[in-house]
Amino acid sequence: MTRIKLGMVGGGKDAFIGAVHRIAARMDNRFEMVAGALSSTPEKARESGRALGLAPDRTYDDYVAMAKREARLKDGIAAVAIVTPNHMHAPVAREFLKRGIHVICDKPLTATLAEARKLVAAAEKSDALFILTHNYTGYPLMRHARQMIAEGALGRIRVVQVEYAQDWLAEAPEPDNKQAAWRTDPAKSGVGGSTGDIGTHAYNLACFVTGLKLDSLAADLDAFVPGRQVDDNGHVMLRFQGGAKGMLWCSQVATGSENRLTLRVYGEKGGIEWGQENPNVMRYTPLGGVTQLLTRNGASGATTGTRVPGGHPEGYLEAFANIYAAAADAIEAARTGEKSSALYPTIQDGLDGVAFVDACARSSRRNAAWITL
Repeated sequence: MTRIKLGMVGGGKDAFIGAVHRIAARMDNRFEMVAGALSSTPEKARESGRALGLAPDRTYDDYVAMAKREARLKDGIAAVAIVTPNHMHAPVAREFLKRGIHVICDKPLTATLAEARKLVAAAEKSDALFILTHNYTGYPLMRHARQMIAEGALGRIRVVQVEYAQDWLAEAPEPDNKQAAWRTDPAKSGVGGSTGDIGTHAYNLACFVTGLKLDSLAADLDAFVPGRQVDDNGHVMLRFQGGAKGMLWCSQVATGSENRLTLRVYGEKGGIEWGQENPNVMRYTPLGGVTQLLTRNGASGATTGTRVPGGHPEGYLEAFANIYAAAADAIEAARTGEKSSALYPTIQDGLDGVAFVDACARSSRRNAAWITL
């Protein structure tokens, strides 16, 4: 199978998330990165292009020039990965969408709800696919949990609890910490701080696994670090369509928490518990029965998206690669005109996430009033 030619906007040689995308794209040998506009300054863009082995004529000073030229080239890119700060997602994506180049975009979809709606409209006018990298949906046990719930193993869902706790922003960051700088700048991150950065992941995962749709929420957001302009902690009560209730906690000031994403789902017939820091094990308890530890690629049957036998740990990078593998399947199907069953987060998931962040901010400003989505 011919590898799909991939470009990247943002994510230069020293950027964490850019490296993650590149590893995920390479893992199953489905993509070949051949072009990039890797930084907001021409000098850094060229330096990153050299470091990553890109040809000089495929290393661009800006994304507009890249989109225009790559669309004209006979061997131009078929897809672009967008790994910029949030405020640049929309303008970059539009340039490639209108030229028929598939978009693989980091989350959240955009910095504002208005931008998100405009981007959805642009995507609907394009023949290109839009894949959003909510990578935690790529974990095999989360896909297994989704299947269990869809098949009725837990019965009617009653309670959903999801948490995403970190501590890396518990203090004001050093001036040279670029990742922290743009994530705490509302002009670049958007209205949401922790809600946009990690709360959207938690919300998306809860909806992905349960299949539930949110009806309304009540949010209490805080910026505990003095002078911070975006939230760094959020407590959100959730009411789902159909009657299920939920709670979401996202925090980047939870001292001692590294990357603690956890999900608990309780239904009439059973419950499950899973944590991202030990992603190869999930607890499942049928009502009145014995608690079972389901393992990835073990007797549980959780084999979708795995690459090595049970007992050999798989984690974050492999889950991310599952999103890229699904993107490759969908892109190949689009090229041949076949129908694709690839499972990946869509632009609609992105719109839902930005609507969630926007509703949280509006609710918190009104003293945690209930907001209907």
